[in-house]
Amino acid sequence: MRYVILCMALFTSLSFADSHTSAEQTVLANIDAYWVARNTKDWETVVALSSAEGMYNTNSDGSFHKPVGTATVEDWARTTPGDAGTVVVHFSEAHQLNDSTVFARYYAEGVTPDGNGNFKPYRTRVTSVWVLEGDDWVAKTMHFSSASYGGVHQTQATDFED
Repeated sequence: MRYVILCMALFTSLSFADSHTSAEQTVLANIDAYWVARNTKDWETVVALSSAEGMYNTNSDGSFHKPVGTATVEDWARTTPGDAGTVVVHFSEAHQLNDSTVFARYYAEGVTPDGNGNFKPYRTRVTSVWVLEGDDWVAKTMHFSSASYGGVHQTQATDFED
């Protein structure tokens, strides 16, 4: 009898170990896919994982919030340096707020160009809101705030373009 109760307790705890909703799991996978696409300059995937209605972004350099924007594959290719560095996501978590909205947060860390042909460490906190557009979970907002290194982003002229 003790064996049966122990097995039932073990089965119950294992079956509820991952309490993420399907939407949360999809958003977590999409966050990873988004950054892999950015690292490999797969701009089609970056655009596909971004809201077709536009995104609201804030960079970690202390500049103003960006106006809503809808970036195209051509925009990404034009504004991204030849070697844009590599960013890896750490400690991501997602929380479904309602049927069509998931809040996510994570740390992004890697290296980024310094504008002089060298690279510098990059570490930032990211909060994002993902929305359901049709059948797809896409990023609607991304807010980056510097973490640890202070000024982690080199301000570029494109940061101030409307």
